[in-house]
Amino acid sequence: ESREDRRTRNRPRVKKGTRVLIIDDSTTVVTMLRRMLEQNGYESIEAFDGETGVDLAIEREPHVIFLDIVLPGMDGFAALRKLRKDPATAEVPIIMMSGNEQATEQFWAQKIGADDFMKKPFSRAEVFARLDRLMTRRD
Repeated sequence: ESREDRRTRNRPRVKKGTRVLIIDDSTTVVTMLRRMLEQNGYESIEAFDGETGVDLAIEREPHVIFLDIVLPGMDGFAALRKLRKDPATAEVPIIMMSGNEQATEQFWAQKIGADDFMKKPFSRAEVFARLDRLMTRRD
């Protein structure tokens, strides 16, 4: 099986123009996610802190948001609460991310309205399985 076959075999079913907002203070994580997404036909929007992320979410209306928990200034939990309160973003699926494996973070993420939680580091397969599940639920 060629590399190309492997790459296209599990391609998610993406609607053209699907916008994904990535909110993470790590340029490495943002770059990696952006590459994965763009190679698969998604459009990515990036923010490196919570305040900018919330503003961009309201302004650009993404279809899905990847939101890191530990951010400078407004943390991921505060950003999540703001996003859930605003009518423009209240229904947008949000995947919380963290490199910190404490179960309490996962618990709080579920409790205050995140749709999913993804531990860092994550694999490409994990990213697309989560996106696929959230996008399918919306159709």
